Amino acid sequence: MTTAPGKPATPARLLIADLGEPPQTLSGAYAIINKQLGTTRESRKYFLKCLIGDKTGQITARMWTIDESTYSALPTDGFVRLEGQTQSYQGEVQLIINRIEPIDLSPEEIRELLPASARPPAEMFAELTAILATLKHPAMLALAKAYLGDEFLMDQFRQAPAAKSMHHAYLGGLLEHTLTLLKLADVVCPLYPKINRDIVLMGLFLHDLAKTRELVYDRAFSYSDRGELIGHIVDGAIMLHDKAQHVMREQGVRIPGPAMLVLQHIIISHHGQPEFGAAKIPSTPEAILVSQLDNLDAKTTMALAAARPDRASNGNAGGHFTEKQWALDTKIFKPDPLA
Repeated sequence: MTTAPGKPATPARLLIADLGEPPQTLSGAYAIINKQLGTTRESRKYFLKCLIGDKTGQITARMWTIDESTYSALPTDGFVRLEGQTQSYQGEVQLIINRIEPIDLSPEEIRELLPASARPPAEMFAELTAILATLKHPAMLALAKAYLGDEFLMDQFRQAPAAKSMHHAYLGGLLEHTLTLLKLADVVCPLYPKINRDIVLMGLFLHDLAKTRELVYDRAFSYSDRGELIGHIVDGAIMLHDKAQHVMREQGVRIPGPAMLVLQHIIISHHGQPEFGAAKIPSTPEAILVSQLDNLDAKTTMALAAARPDRASNGNAGGHFTEKQWALDTKIFKPDPLA
């Protein structure tokens, strides 16, 4: 709660996850997602429909009377200051907005309105660079150095989510996902002495790195034009080609042709099957391991997020199973069996 001299106290902004039974008043800065202009059936008047969110969740919102200039000033996905009240509608809670205006926020303020990793990005990045420092082959070390030395790319890597809405869909999620995979590989690779650890580690480091270009994450998460038209799988292979040229030009180190071929293959095949976006089916031992580890972390993270979320949903009706998780094609049993 904040208080200015001579003014009444202003309550702290209410978090979406803390909403209880309507009516409740929301006031302050929130994220706006998927802004759309609707028309009422009876009067044919314009109204605003969107999602309003913060780092803890989202709520459906409507503003029943809005003029075109106010609507046009609002970002499709961005940040707004609003006032409104919640109400029940067909068994769900929705927000009725009374006032709304666009605002600009600092990176620190954005982390309050978009979901973010619990671990500090700098801490995770230091752990990741320490693992990459254990690469043995000089060419792989040089290639890792070229990526890690790209300050703009690494700044984006520390910020980006791993997905728009599936797994690790929060600021710092891409770094967290990649770090988990490198730690998994550190444990798994010694179990397979014939596997090339350097290729596996580099493949895991690079497999999703082009999501820094595919996704937009300085406002509500969405796809960039480059993401829609090219995507992180193709873009990652392009990025690798460019970095290999940089290593040759700046460090005088040539990446062996077979290593380049397999690393590009890992990037374009890591989704496993064409129906999931892979350009090729994984066809080397290292590519198969990368794809399997990626799938392991993504699906386990999705299952845990659905069954055992950090914050319990106010809309949780109880029971032992979640709703069907379409990405996993099943409902998830929620209890910890040994709790």
